[in-house]
Amino acid sequence: MQFLTRALCAGALALASSSGAALAEQKPIVVTPLMTTSQTSSGQPITLPQKDAQVSVSTYDIQPGAVLPWHEHPYPRYAYVLAGTLSVTNSVTGETTIFKTGDFILEAIGQRHRGASVGPDPVKLLVIDQTEKNTPNVVLDE
Repeated sequence: MQFLTRALCAGALALASSSGAALAEQKPIVVTPLMTTSQTSSGQPITLPQKDAQVSVSTYDIQPGAVLPWHEHPYPRYAYVLAGTLSVTNSVTGETTIFKTGDFILEAIGQRHRGASVGPDPVKLLVIDQTEKNTPNVVLDE
């Protein structure tokens, strides 16, 4: 019995030291590139506000089946899909693109489009707008 107790203690120590070694080998900071591009989702070059630039950050929660109205952006809008599945239809190109959790979107500038939550789960977006100061970045169809 004493041999078994010593063997279990030795095994536990070996396991603990190997787990500690594995933890020590983990890097404290990991950078995972998500996207590098110079174009919007519809292939346009990225253009930035020319004066009084302002950055606004928002989150959007879009319930399953919800459809955003047709709209366009006069300035750059970037979105990161935190959760869910988003379908974006562009009326100018006629294309529909599906974005899922972990995707990064550079939205079209000056082109009508709309998004829809198409999966069983809500869509959650982190949205970053670059506009001229105090200027909205969503123009709805009238």
